[in-house]
Amino acid sequence: MSAILKPSHATIQRIPRMSRFAWMMALYAENHARLQRLLAPEALAVGSHASMGRDGLELRIDVVERHPYTIELQLSYPRLHDGSGAAGDPLAWIRHYRDAQQAEVTHCHVGRRWQDVLGLHPTLTTLIDHRMRMNVFFSKWLEYLGEQGHAPDGVHPRGGVAEVA
Repeated sequence: MSAILKPSHATIQRIPRMSRFAWMMALYAENHARLQRLLAPEALAVGSHASMGRDGLELRIDVVERHPYTIELQLSYPRLHDGSGAAGDPLAWIRHYRDAQQAEVTHCHVGRRWQDVLGLHPTLTTLIDHRMRMNVFFSKWLEYLGEQGHAPDGVHPRGGVAEVA
């Protein structure tokens, strides 16, 4: 019976293994595809945009900067802010690499500064683990936003500040 449950050496060699870094790069590519389908950030001008989902929460999309090969975005729910001027959770800063077709969360608002979470001199392993957690969260959030009906045709300027390019 144990021979049936254990994979043979030949089977193990045929299954490709990915390093954590390669897995993270694949996650960035998947996040890019989801972000393109949901919000089409390349069509948005610098400024503040919004999309309303079936959950009744307005998603705020701030296009912070547009560069030749990247777009810097911030996603948040303005209705969940606490009124103190500080943004509520979730809030994610995204770097959308147009040329490499990847989307990376550079940081998330979690109520604490990164130094409090990672320490002043984090190891490379700690940094990669943190990036993976943030980007797995982002992937799940994008999946949720898709289930709530967010789509490029539902994105509009907030308060007349931004224009669609």
